[in-house]
Amino acid sequence: MKKLVLSAIVLLMAAMKVAAQEVTPQLTAFPEFRPATVYMADGKKMEIPMANIFLKNSSLLYISGELTKEANIKNLLRVDFKDRSYIRIDSVLAYQIDTVGSNALFCAKVLDLKAYQQLIRNNSNITNLDLNDLSSMNMFQFTTIDLQDTKDIHFPVIPIYYYRIGNKFVLVHERHLKRAFDKENRRRMESVMNLPGFSWTNEEYLLKILEIIQ
Repeated sequence: MKKLVLSAIVLLMAAMKVAAQEVTPQLTAFPEFRPATVYMADGKKMEIPMANIFLKNSSLLYISGELTKEANIKNLLRVDFKDRSYIRIDSVLAYQIDTVGSNALFCAKVLDLKAYQQLIRNNSNITNLDLNDLSSMNMFQFTTIDLQDTKDIHFPVIPIYYYRIGNKFVLVHERHLKRAFDKENRRRMESVMNLPGFSWTNEEYLLKILEIIQ
């Protein structure tokens, strides 16, 4: 009985640590693989019958025969699904949240591997999926990914936000934005940061920053 109580406490503590985060029982953005149109960096366009977004690093997965393959992010420009489009920003695929004038807010969702490893340490009954042993490959080469049955695991997910300001993308982080903004826009950004409840993961506040900068 003591052992069961201790296990319950450990699980509760682990859950509390990731409570503020989004969690998902799957390793992909969509529950099922679906058709996608892929625009390549070399100008080519490809129709992929079965594709998805891998949350490990917000990359493109596609099914070829019996294998699930990961595309090289460097060779991609955009991936269009029926209800959502992703563009390559830095080393991730991100989708548009909203626009403010000619500017926009984008988001890429990735697994919080540190929080996941903490869950593994706290609960020996969870299978430790090796999500780090994936190497970068060249065009039309790939790494095969073992998508195990993960229905009993809930992975913590964190959003990575980017602003598109004019024709440039900037990581939404105080340090990066201070470098990108002039003195007046830094002051305006700080006025939003001082609002009650401000968070760098609250999209309402992030859009407000876009609204007040010039």
